[in-house]
Amino acid sequence: MVIQSVCMKEQSYRKLERVTKRSRFRTIYQQGVWSSSRHFTTVICSNTQGVKRLGITVTKKTGNAVKRNRIKRLIREFFRLNKALFPAGYNDVVIMAKKTVPPLTYQEACRELAELLTRKVNR
Repeated sequence: MVIQSVCMKEQSYRKLERVTKRSRFRTIYQQGVWSSSRHFTTVICSNTQGVKRLGITVTKKTGNAVKRNRIKRLIREFFRLNKALFPAGYNDVVIMAKKTVPPLTYQEACRELAELLTRKVNR
């Protein structure tokens, strides 16, 4: 039973793992390294806290609230299950959905985000 709770904690998406403040988003945009794919853009920046953190940006140009919330859920789930793919040297990652994002399945979103993050790590 203890083993399951440890695994669940590793796969959680806790409050400390979120970029929430507008000032931090601005810092990441200014100092981070930008990379794009067909449907997503990532900005990766280091932080002093030593915790991998995720920020999500989906604008109203992307679609209605249902579509925006689905995209955010897909990105959060990808982060929750694939924290090892996120760069170790950089700890703050902002993922932005482009306005041309079609309704993606979870597998399509995972494939594109994994490719985007591994491409950034290899540079």
